Amino acid sequence: MSSSTGNGWAQLRQQTRTLESQTEGYFHKYSQFSQATTIPPKPTEDEKQTEATIQDLLDKREALITQLTRLLDSEPPLTTSALKSNNLTRHREILLDHRRELLRLKSSISDARQRANLLSNVRSDISAYRNSNPADAEADYMLDERNRIDRSHSVADGVLIQAYAINESFGTQRETLASVNRRIVGAASQVPGLNSLIGRIGAKKRRDGIILGSFIAFCFLLLLYFM
Repeated sequence: MSSSTGNGWAQLRQQTRTLESQTEGYFHKYSQFSQATTIPPKPTEDEKQTEATIQDLLDKREALITQLTRLLDSEPPLTTSALKSNNLTRHREILLDHRRELLRLKSSISDARQRANLLSNVRSDISAYRNSNPADAEADYMLDERNRIDRSHSVADGVLIQAYAINESFGTQRETLASVNRRIVGAASQVPGLNSLIGRIGAKKRRDGIILGSFIAFCFLLLLYFM
């Protein structure tokens, strides 16, 4: 009896976990309806079918949890496993959370649809008003164009301000570098023999350059001679 009860418990738990996973997948699909760019005025067949599927999964899980509860209650009190009790409690908590999630998503979709319908009605009213009042519509159009031009000018002013700030920053950096250079030159002039040493180093570099250039020229002339 205990073995058959254990097998029945394992099968029911496996079915419950499978349905929980399926519910999560349908929740992801159902949540997309509230995030759509354009929401239809009324629920589509796909939306209705998805909601009905989620509700069916919740009902099936409720029935499985009831069966698990009966199996657990049928076991002798001394042999009842604490792990089974914890698993059953967890399944109940997940089911309750999913029922709350379904209500939340339904409310979110409903709010999004109401906002979309309200916006559509407002646009329709504005269009109807403009069609019946061409002069006012023209004035509104010119006002909109003026606002767009003002926004463009604001953006251009912002770019110019940033450019001036960057140019000023470059000027400050140039002045800083020039000041550092002057300090270095001034410090070098105060060290005895430093200018002379720098001059000798420069003369040596020029001499080495002349020698290297002469050698390259000689090799080139020698190559031309043998060719």
